[in-house]
Order: sequence, then structure tokens, then C-alpha cells
Amino acid sequence: MNTIFTARKIVTMNPANPEAQAVAVRDGRILCAGTLEECQAWGEATVDDRFANHVLIPGFVEAHGHTMDSASELAPYVGYFPYPLSDGTSTTAIRSYEELIARLKEEDAGLPPGDPLVANGFDPIYFPDLPRLSKRELDQVSTTRPIFVRHASGHLATVNTALLDAEGITKDSRTPGVGKDPDGELNGELQEAPAMMLAKAAFGKMFASTLGPKPIQIHAAMCRNAGVTTSTELVGALLIQPDQIPVWQATVNDAAFPARMVLYNMPAMPGTTADYDAIAEAAVKLREIETDKLRAPGIKLVADGSIQGWTAVVMEPGYFTGEDHGLLLFSPEDLAAAVKAFHARKLNVHCHCNGNGTVEIFIDAIEAALRADAWLDHRHVVQHSQMTTAAQYRRMGRMGICANIFTNHIWYWGDQHYEQTMGPERTRGMWACRTALENNVPLSFHTDSGVTPIGHLVTMWCAVNRLTPSGRVLGEYEKLTPYEALHAATIGGAFQLHMDHEIGSIEAGKFADFAVLEESPLDVDPMGIRDIRLWGTVVGGVPFEAAHG
Repeated sequence: MNTIFTARKIVTMNPANPEAQAVAVRDGRILCAGTLEECQAWGEATVDDRFANHVLIPGFVEAHGHTMDSASELAPYVGYFPYPLSDGTSTTAIRSYEELIARLKEEDAGLPPGDPLVANGFDPIYFPDLPRLSKRELDQVSTTRPIFVRHASGHLATVNTALLDAEGITKDSRTPGVGKDPDGELNGELQEAPAMMLAKAAFGKMFASTLGPKPIQIHAAMCRNAGVTTSTELVGALLIQPDQIPVWQATVNDAAFPARMVLYNMPAMPGTTADYDAIAEAAVKLREIETDKLRAPGIKLVADGSIQGWTAVVMEPGYFTGEDHGLLLFSPEDLAAAVKAFHARKLNVHCHCNGNGTVEIFIDAIEAALRADAWLDHRHVVQHSQMTTAAQYRRMGRMGICANIFTNHIWYWGDQHYEQTMGPERTRGMWACRTALENNVPLSFHTDSGVTPIGHLVTMWCAVNRLTPSGRVLGEYEKLTPYEALHAATIGGAFQLHMDHEIGSIEAGKFADFAVLEESPLDVDPMGIRDIRLWGTVVGGVPFEAAHG
């Protein structure tokens, strides 16, 4: 029997049928969106009016998420902003070095001897008046237990002397990214994966925490709480650890799992090379596991680091303040070879490019691939796309390259980019959503969940208002309308995942995936978008109520 959901308002994101009062569902797919009478014309149905006072919109699509966001509750979280957890509660904000040290001492007291202390989410950039976090502060926690504090970006970590000694990391290390003071002594900062992996025990503990069903389930619960019905694992490891394939299949395909998951798997750990042709063949074969709820359509490449860590690759005139630690994790030749191999096998490539220097290299690689193989519907994606220039967007528009813009940075790090990393002029032009659209670049937003909390009401709010915590408006010209922002957070993300024929709008034939809100983001004051309350989601016609703490 069909089910008809009624609502106070249904925003469909289908221009031919923009609003509805009811939506009919059969076998997890939409039969009709329209009036109640139009839906009833499809045959006998049960009318479900639980959303009669709510607003339905297409389920949000998170096209750059990570199950690593589960670390916010599986490990000590020491971030500057509170982080929402799967049960509806939030972590406590850490706003000083003293609070950090106290939190780590509390954790140290409960760990077995010798077990490394691994914490997550701290960022020294929020404390510009203090010396940058170093081994000296962490040595106040313990001089015997190895301590590893992963920065919010995920691209850096700070460790203590005990860890450096235990792992044999010295000032003579030839691995790029091992931080040193001006006098050449180790300062405890490890920049990017090759350097962080020198902390073998701590990095191994952190990586092990991402395995098994629990992190996937926590991530999905966070999705449910945020109205996200399709999310991604954008550092998928199924090509590196194929033993995890059955775990993903059993977890995601469970009827009680409240989201669809799309994996973009890495060919190798960042900073290392691989046989890309062989990896591409394995990635094609991996698509055999796909179901309605689990997909593996492409590849994730990580080409540089973090702007707030000064490890992103930035073109002239470089960083505004601080020392440029820009690390290109692919040579231009190696990146071109990787893109060519995956493009030739019709595998969608999403590439992490924070700095505009890396964006240029990725665009060049796609252009070379297109000259060899004219796959006109590739939809390759510049991920983060924070510093992409207008000239680069013009090239991207001509080649069909997409942009998934990290708009949350406007709130979480906008002031820091203005004052420390990029300076006023360039920061006003960062996250250039309007420029992307004007150059016909398909657009979506993301949270990089784990770096910032999953939830597109916030990414939309940032794109529409471009406001920082200090009250700055960063780039009036680049603001979007609420409708444009909702498009990017729904059908825009679906398009970049090659799934816009299945998700992203409420229209006949697509999966019955909805976010259930108290108000429409198109009707409230733009400043109120991020404050809209969510009831939960509907995935394949099945309601999943959010946890509200």
C-alpha cells in the first residue's frame, strides 16, 4: 500500500513543481508530489499526517563528509567550538591552553600505563597572542605518556617529548613536515600525514578507531540529527583495507541505518604514490558492491594541506603572516597520471585543494585527461575550493569541473584568515560561491564533518550571510540567495555524486528522502537559517526522528 505524507509545506527543488502539500511514496520511492487529492489518485494509500505542522525539503546531501567525525565522541574532543554529538548533546568548548592541559590531564589519569593519549579537534590558530602550541605545553600533562593532539583540520598534530622519544623522531628526520623551532630543535608539531605517521602508536590508535561499524553508525546518527539523508566517506579506505568491505555492506544496508553512504576511496595514503592503473581497475570492480544505500563511484585525492595550518599550497603573494609550510602531496606529473588513470575508467575524481596553487595543478591535470579522453560528463570536483580564483573558475566552467566549497570556514576561521593567513583583500574573495555560479561551475557546500559539525543549515547560513564571529561580512558580492544555497545543499551535492537522477529533489521516481524542519529556510529571515529546528529525516519513506539531547 502507498503512504502519503502531508506537511504544512513541501519545498521540492523541482522548478516545474516547486511546492506541494503532500507526497506519495511506494516501495521507498516518490510516486507524486502535489495536493492530497493528486497523491490519492495513485491508488489506495495510508495518509501519514505526523508532519502536518512541519516543512519537508529534499534530504540534505553532504558531498564531503567523514565517519572520522565519530572521533568527537570516541576520543577526547578539545575543540574551540562545541561539537554536536549523536545523542543530541554537545562537547564542552576548550577556550584556553589551561583548559586544554586540564582536559588532557583528566584523560591521562584514566588511561592504562603506556597507552598513548590521542585527542582531537584543537587548533592553535585561535590563540594568536600565545606561543604556538608545542611539546612544551603537552609536557605539562605527562613526561612519560606519549600524547598526540590532532588539530581540527586533520592535517597537523602536536605531540609531546615522550612521544618524540618513544618513536625515535629527531631533528635529523628527513620526513617533510617535522616541525622545528628557529634554533632547529623539534617543537612537537607534525604537519601532514607523512609526518604524523611517524607517531606510529598514536596514529595507529587513531586509525583503528575509524574501523568497524561503530564510527559509521555514529556518523549516520549525526546525519539524521542534521537532516542529511545522503552522506559521503571522502577518505574511504576500501581499496587500502578491503577487509572492511563486508563491514560497510552489513552496516549501511541494514534497514535501520538512517542514511545513504557514498564512498570515495583513496588510492594510497596522502603523500605516497601508487600504481594508478591497477588501483583504477580495483576501483571499477569495487562498484559491484553498490546498492540503493551504498555507493562507491569514484576516487579521493589529497593534494595539499590546511590554510590555517599554513600547509596549503598558495600562489603569489603567499601567506599574509606566518611561515609558509605549503606541502604539495602530489607532484604535478603524478597528479596528472592519477587523474588520467581514473578518468579513463569513468571514475569520478574528487581532489582536496585548499590552496589556489593546488587548484591550478588539478585543473591542468583534468585538461590533460580531457584531451586524451573526452568524457564530457566527468563532474570531477575541486574539494574545499577555498581560494579558487575567478580565472580558475572560468577555466573550470569551460571544462565541466565542479566546486564543493567549504563555506563553514567563513564562521569557524574567517576572522583568522582575514587577520593571519590571507589578509583582508583575498579573504573577501574566498569561498567564491557567486563567482562559481556566474561561470557555470556546478556548486555544492560541505562541512568536512569532523573538521566542522555536519549540517547544511549552517553551510547555507554561511553562504547567504558570510558573517564571522567578530561581525565582519566577508565578501558582500559573493553572497547567495537562500534558494541558491538550498540548491547547492541538495541537488548540487547530488549532481557531484552522479546521483541527481535519484536524490536531491522531491519529484516522481526519486528516492523518498526528506529533511523534516520546523520552518522553511526560504521563508525565515536569512540570519535565522542556522537556527531552524529539525525533527529528523525520512529515508526511503522511513521516518527517523533526531536525538535532541
